[in-house]
Amino acid sequence: MNEGVNSADGIVYEGVNASDGVGIGVARVAVEPDLSFTPHAPADAQAEKERYEAAVAKFIEQTNAQIDRMTETVGPEAAAIMGAHIEFAEDEGIKEMVNRSIESGKCAEQSVSEAYDMYYNMFSNMEDELFRERAADVADVKTGLLADLLGQELIDLSTLPENSVVIVHELTPSMTADIDKNNVVAIVTETGGRTSHSAIIARALEIPAVLSVPDATKNIKTGDMVVVDGEKGKVLPKPDDRKLRHYRNKAKQYAAEKLALEAYRGKETLTADGEKKLLVANIGNPDDANVAAEHDCEGVGLFRSEFLFMDAKELPSEDEQFAAYQKVALCMKDQPVIIRTLDVGGDKEIPYLDLAKEENPFLGYRAVRYCLNNPEQYKVQLTALLRASAFGDIKIMVPLVTTVDEIRQVKDLVKECMRELDERGVSYNKDIEVGTMIETPAASLIAEDLAEECDFFSIGTNDLIGYTMCADRGNDKVSYLYEVYQPAVIRSLKRIIEAGSKAGIMVGMCGEAAADPLLIPVLISFGLDEFSVSAPSILRTRRIISEWTREECDALAAKVVKLKTATEVKAMLQAAAK
Repeated sequence: MNEGVNSADGIVYEGVNASDGVGIGVARVAVEPDLSFTPHAPADAQAEKERYEAAVAKFIEQTNAQIDRMTETVGPEAAAIMGAHIEFAEDEGIKEMVNRSIESGKCAEQSVSEAYDMYYNMFSNMEDELFRERAADVADVKTGLLADLLGQELIDLSTLPENSVVIVHELTPSMTADIDKNNVVAIVTETGGRTSHSAIIARALEIPAVLSVPDATKNIKTGDMVVVDGEKGKVLPKPDDRKLRHYRNKAKQYAAEKLALEAYRGKETLTADGEKKLLVANIGNPDDANVAAEHDCEGVGLFRSEFLFMDAKELPSEDEQFAAYQKVALCMKDQPVIIRTLDVGGDKEIPYLDLAKEENPFLGYRAVRYCLNNPEQYKVQLTALLRASAFGDIKIMVPLVTTVDEIRQVKDLVKECMRELDERGVSYNKDIEVGTMIETPAASLIAEDLAEECDFFSIGTNDLIGYTMCADRGNDKVSYLYEVYQPAVIRSLKRIIEAGSKAGIMVGMCGEAAADPLLIPVLISFGLDEFSVSAPSILRTRRIISEWTREECDALAAKVVKLKTATEVKAMLQAAAK
């Protein structure tokens, strides 16, 4: 992100827009505790282990108390986020690692630091932002344990005065859990992204938040008046009177717009001339389904099943997987639920699978390639999905398909599982749909062939952009290439959607681009049937779809597909935005 930019309006800091809204208040810079220590060999290893166990017990007790408070203030779904902290604290693998380290002659502080640092590095090096953000949970647990071992007090945000703007290096989920939303008007951090647990909780609390603002704790002082524009990702310290008036008016406007979006709750998702679209949600675990339902989704367009595997200490059993899939199906009632089968490898590392390190994991042994090479393991998941299909409209989605053979092999395994369930006398939906994510240039180029084999497509724009443009979105030097507005990406989207439509199958999109207000009219023109977005984006996406007629979309798309650069495409879409 940019450092402070000087303008006629004073210094403006930019960061990640994590939670919408405008917050105006007085800065409260939170000071991090000193968790430094001197490594040493303890005289009594058993006593050191007991000290560590006591710290774990205290951390779990404190976290459970936070969960109870959050359940009352923001509801059980957001509170459930804190459950990940307890899982990491109780993880038998981590405990064993810490105890072995203590036995080898290290103190509890060093043993805890090294064990949690290993997991932190594993998660933080993943490409998928949802998994990278788990690193913050690991760091939060480490901080809590070290604070207890060192006798330090952690930052307490529960007693701040009214109209406080919290300025902190990293807003951990445990800190967020203590926030009194009646006193905190905005949050600014130096780290974090939109999918971090802290960002999710901030949105649940409806507190404007801007994350990843460099040196915010140094450049903004306690007592400074601060404006936080959560929608634009901007922070303005010491605004002048004119700027204050502007943002106070913007805050009123935001509140009015948010209230106006409620008019779209409970409505069908229709274009201005009545063309029906399906507006569904992306979720990462069964509890997310409740949040999506509260935001008025019309189903689930992407359930990332790998979270079940990453949260487990060993391969989840058929019954464990079935319970998770059934829970989502029952929550969604008769609405469609598309569940992506295990997408392991690449940036998603699951230690107990013992995957070998690869020079280029994104072009290696991952997703459907791994699953088809471990058919008995894959059949456990497919069987669980089939059993859950008796309780709702479950659909099976296969990730990273690049050949027709792969989807045929998956369908053959599904048939095997069906025969075995018939022998067991277990009911399931015999007409369950099997489709694929389209997320590579290979899949785009053979979309017509894949459409003959699949019951539906779901376009994963996050990977499709990266693979098409050969650009890592995490690499600042090539990030300018990682844009959905690149003509190569736009034309690929058009090809995929048209191939699916011609074959008469549903075509959806579950990548970030599905909620892009600029791109939505182009996707309508191409014929996209389903928009799968984050839960907070549902009502806004429904409103945008409702503002466009097909004729208007077709006229805009006809011009867009002829453009030669991403800059031209984005400029045209911005000019046409309503």
